Amino acid sequence: MSFMKEFREFAVKGNVMDLAVGVIIGAAFGKIVDSVVNDLIMPLVGLVFGKLDFSNLFVVLGTIPDGVPRTLDALKKAGIPVFAYGNFITVAVNFAILAFIIFLMVKQINRLKRDTPPPAPAATPEDVVLLREIRDSLQQKR
Repeated sequence: MSFMKEFREFAVKGNVMDLAVGVIIGAAFGKIVDSVVNDLIMPLVGLVFGKLDFSNLFVVLGTIPDGVPRTLDALKKAGIPVFAYGNFITVAVNFAILAFIIFLMVKQINRLKRDTPPPAPAATPEDVVLLREIRDSLQQKR
């Protein structure tokens, strides 16, 4: 089997295509969660804690030369090492929300699977039924 033919068979299998769709939807869903966290939740959390902006919480690990503003972006552009724990808090909240939403989705899917009745067994083919009758009649004659 040629390499390209083998690769094509692998790539068009159902599981691979399902995985690709899941990754694409997951990436888009991740952007939505990022927006919810950064644009909706973190401003509210910051408001509760006195207009605190988590994205600008950091500790400078080096010396700041004259003329460099004390903002996270400016310090990173200047190559000064910073311990940006505010970004970590934002990402951790983002992860917690995403994990909770996935948990709810899996829980709902499992509930739907339990509520779905099992499929009815397939009808036994007629030739199998006839063969069983012949077997039973032969056993009775012994």
